[in-house]
Amino acid sequence: MPEPTVTTEDIYEALKSVYDPEIPVSIVELGLVYECDVKPSDAGYQVYIEMTLTAPGCGMGDVLVSDAAAKIKLIPEIEKVDCQIVFDPPWDQSMMSEEAKLETGML
Repeated sequence: MPEPTVTTEDIYEALKSVYDPEIPVSIVELGLVYECDVKPSDAGYQVYIEMTLTAPGCGMGDVLVSDAAAKIKLIPEIEKVDCQIVFDPPWDQSMMSEEAKLETGML
């Protein structure tokens, strides 16, 4: 039987349950997740995430990083999660999904 594998889709699915506390929309739908890298290791999988905030001065960065890491760690095969906040490229509303634009009244 093949070993279970964790894909980037699995990670994005877990991240869909992480909501920006100031905007009740998931960080995936807001377009805040820029990069997701999943690599196998001896004891499971290591995940590297680059994400951003809706504004550089947003005080919720630590909360979002902690939430994202916690949700990813719920996947049993995950050994390590490294979530980093980046500001390049700067986030703007065009990065939001159609669903997020509908939910926030922007469409």
